[in-house]
Amino acid sequence: MFAYAAYVSILKEELIPAMGCTEPIALAYAAAKAAQVLGTAPDRVVVDASGSIIKNVKSVIVPNTNHLKGIPAAVAAGIVAGKPEKQLEVISSVTPADIEAIKRFLETREIEVRHVDNGFTFEIIVTLYHGDSYAKVRIVNYHTNIVLIEKDGQILYQTKVEGESEEGLTDHSLLNMADIWDFINTVDVEDIKETLDRQIDYNWAIAQAGIQGDYGANIGKVLLSMDQSVATRAKAMAAAGSDARMSGCELPVVINSGSGNQGITVSVPVIVYAKERNVSRETLYRALALSNLTAIYQKTPIGRLSAYCGAVSAGAGAGAGIAYLCGGGFQEVAHTVVNALAIVSGIVCDGAKPSCVGKIAAAVDAGILGYQMYLKGQQFYSGDGIVTKGVDAMIQNVGRLGKEGMKETNEEIIKMMIGC
Repeated sequence: MFAYAAYVSILKEELIPAMGCTEPIALAYAAAKAAQVLGTAPDRVVVDASGSIIKNVKSVIVPNTNHLKGIPAAVAAGIVAGKPEKQLEVISSVTPADIEAIKRFLETREIEVRHVDNGFTFEIIVTLYHGDSYAKVRIVNYHTNIVLIEKDGQILYQTKVEGESEEGLTDHSLLNMADIWDFINTVDVEDIKETLDRQIDYNWAIAQAGIQGDYGANIGKVLLSMDQSVATRAKAMAAAGSDARMSGCELPVVINSGSGNQGITVSVPVIVYAKERNVSRETLYRALALSNLTAIYQKTPIGRLSAYCGAVSAGAGAGAGIAYLCGGGFQEVAHTVVNALAIVSGIVCDGAKPSCVGKIAAAVDAGILGYQMYLKGQQFYSGDGIVTKGVDAMIQNVGRLGKEGMKETNEEIIKMMIGC
């Protein structure tokens, strides 16, 4: 059989809980670890970050900080109240007293933020100083990948960095649509049940919070005011989850490909359709495995951070899961993904902030439209722009676009956002 165990491992590695937008949380994690190593409160902080980190942290609220934004807030939260053993839930246990302490830290400590380009799209270096002593933590390539811990000139931990590869994770190059399809139809659901139950519980809870609360631009509520069709509800609930997450809701999200927004986008619309169709729990598990793995497969050649909006990949994944729930076979799923990518692959990522929500709604809409096109005998053909024959070839084209083609776009976006 194909790499069954690897597919299970990929789901377990990628579908993990995170509190808040994952880039500021990665900064908080690095800062909390550095504080633990330093062993005392720092009097000065230096943060070196790649442009894509700066872009993704600039405009988003850090949870459990009383609506503070930006790199200094994320780092201060990690230093003052972080628990590094919780990784991407590092600031999930902040108390009211901690929030006041975070505010005082920001008012009384120097926090210097520097843009660095060491050839890594994803790089964070947090250095804490107390007098002549210092502690340094470096994260590269993905959110929890600590590659260096140093204190007072002594290297306590170091691992080799092989370019922008994701050492330590299961080999994602094993993914392809035919094997994903075989896996989701044959997997023993007990092997993925715990992982997917957590995604269902967490992501549905934050979607409901977004509908019930007042977050961001309230795109979820705007969509529901238009009509109550299942397609609109699928877009609205995904948007509502992101409404809440981008605007400081203190609920965790199960992420996909390092992103909470992608985790919400790839799961919540599928849950809406499963409820509408009253399918079995097992069928929902298989649909979610399909949507998640399809999104991860698309993101693998692009990388964690890019000028290419990750909601596009997640929306196409959701479309695949919805096609499966509606009785579609492999051809329906493959055409859904190709059609969806043909529609929205031009959406750019200009950092995490409330407008991500509108992009999520558009991406989910493209996934649903891609499936409806196939049902009506319609499709986009090879040679239509970047569309090429075969779903795997199309995903490779989009990967090339996101990784290589949009490098300069990413640099221009970063310059705009930091005022260059």
